Amino acid sequence: MAYLGRQPIVGNYQVLDALTATTTDTYALTKNSVAVFPQTPANCIVSLNGVIQAPYDSYTISGSNIVFASALTGSDSIDFITVLGDVLNVGTVSDGTIGIAKLSATGTPSSSTFLRGDNSWVSAGGANTPAFETYMSSGQTGVADNVFVKLNFNTERFDTNSYYDTSTYRFTPLVAGKYYIYAQAYCYPTSADSIYSADISIYKNGSNYKYASFRANSSYPIGEVTKFIGATIEFNGSTDYVEVYGRINVTTSTGNFEGTSATNVFGGYKIIE
Repeated sequence: MAYLGRQPIVGNYQVLDALTATTTDTYALTKNSVAVFPQTPANCIVSLNGVIQAPYDSYTISGSNIVFASALTGSDSIDFITVLGDVLNVGTVSDGTIGIAKLSATGTPSSSTFLRGDNSWVSAGGANTPAFETYMSSGQTGVADNVFVKLNFNTERFDTNSYYDTSTYRFTPLVAGKYYIYAQAYCYPTSADSIYSADISIYKNGSNYKYASFRANSSYPIGEVTKFIGATIEFNGSTDYVEVYGRINVTTSTGNFEGTSATNVFGGYKIIE
């Protein structure tokens, strides 16, 4: 909404140290004895002998010096010099005051951009890391019937921060925040058996956090199942970890999880907040 009354003024406004006129045209500009470098003559308000001077015509700026059009005398009075600074500076913006439409487009999309309503891309900052994805290079066969077992995702496709352990099949992110974690597993029965049910589960800190299930009609079991699961999980950045477990219930014996990079994957990435 619009401001009621006077709108706040933003900018680095400075009243400079007092100057004493002498028989010269050049004077050093300081604030608390520290040199000041105005951007242009137009950024200054100069009062000489009670008259506001015209920038460029009456004076110019050279570095941290003001240069008058002609030399002054001891009888002149430099009343004050105010430097406006960067008058277009917006200062520190309050939360929720700039909409997406006011952000400038950056052209080519990347991992740190998002799409505006006018179909242009805007830099959002940050990156979805730490991130990882792994797969099972060999299958897990002869899995006990109807029991959750840890799936052996032993090969990394990528691991940006080396937080995944290929020996324990565990992801332990040492950066706190919310992560999207996902997994997929393809399973099938041993021999000519059929599957009654199949589950895939994300375990956090050794406990079942979230799982996805398939249940067949007991009269019509099937031959193979692919299950996918995804979840947003918050990690403390130190001890929290996740693993993936699977369970197969077959008609008479054991089940198998296929080991390929296409069907059995486990991965995740940090959500930009």
